[in-house]
Amino acid sequence: MDKLGETSTPKDKIYKERAIWVGSFVGGPLIAGYFIAENYKAFNDPENAKTTWTYTIPLTILIFSLGLLIPKFENFPAIVIPVTYTMAAYLYSKYYQGPSMLAHVESGGEEFGWGRIIGISLLGLVLTFVLLFLFVIIIDALGILPA
Repeated sequence: MDKLGETSTPKDKIYKERAIWVGSFVGGPLIAGYFIAENYKAFNDPENAKTTWTYTIPLTILIFSLGLLIPKFENFPAIVIPVTYTMAAYLYSKYYQGPSMLAHVESGGEEFGWGRIIGISLLGLVLTFVLLFLFVIIIDALGILPA
């Protein structure tokens, strides 16, 4: 313990920026939101964890919608969408959580291992395909999908 009363090593593990990059790219925007929200919980900031979900869910719906519109543009490279939200999640985590991540690691806190990161990302990939499938079915049933 130092003079300022700061105590022990953090007990919770965190996802570092690289994990958020990989998780977001492989698992989709929901996994990016999950990793960022879990970090906020580990940093004892439950309000920002809730806010993360408040933005993640509508943004995921928007991204799915864009994914349905993109095929209408012949020369638009489809990779742009995942790269964009992956970069956004990475930069968000670096800017807003970077100092807390650094403090966490410097005080002896741990990061989640790559096995967990890849496992959750792959689970997110499956979940994303299921949600996208359901999204398309609902949009088609409502007659919104273009012919």
